[in-house]
Amino acid sequence: MSIINFLTSKTFFKQLGLAIVAVIVLCFIIFKWLNVTTNHGNFKTVPNLKGKSIDVVKIELEDNDLVMEIQDSANFNPDYPKFSVIDQNPPAGENVKENRKIYITLNPSGYRKVPVPNIVNRTFRQARPTLEALNFEIGKKIYIDNIGRDEVLSLRYDGKILKPGTLLPKHSKIDVVLGNGNRPN
Repeated sequence: MSIINFLTSKTFFKQLGLAIVAVIVLCFIIFKWLNVTTNHGNFKTVPNLKGKSIDVVKIELEDNDLVMEIQDSANFNPDYPKFSVIDQNPPAGENVKENRKIYITLNPSGYRKVPVPNIVNRTFRQARPTLEALNFEIGKKIYIDNIGRDEVLSLRYDGKILKPGTLLPKHSKIDVVLGNGNRPN
């Protein structure tokens, strides 16, 4: 039997018909299985978690069949309570599938600590940008007799003299002891 005779025979058309029916049935079964296993069309709305404590967040996410994942907790925000959520992803109000991970950022207990730079014997004009770049605030300027006018003689925090490398929280007020240009008596 030649190929042309086989392609025009009843046997070929029966086999071709059975193959097409099998592919259609297989596709139908696969699509129904995907709808069931992926919960097609079933969504959960992400609750607003900002400003809430970690315990409240756990309860809310469990009630909504969502999973909590703590992403980062390095940036302190004074507008939120300690250990509360300051950011979330996906955002509140978004529709997601159940058991979806919700990434949250917690507010730490305080500002990160930064080492005090060695700026003694520099001018105040040089020292100020260094302190401000590290997010320290300049407190009082205390002048004492010293021939170096506006030369930084020491740094103080809460009345105590600071040594270079001492760890202080960001945004701490540091008092600067400067020379007034007069010779000491």
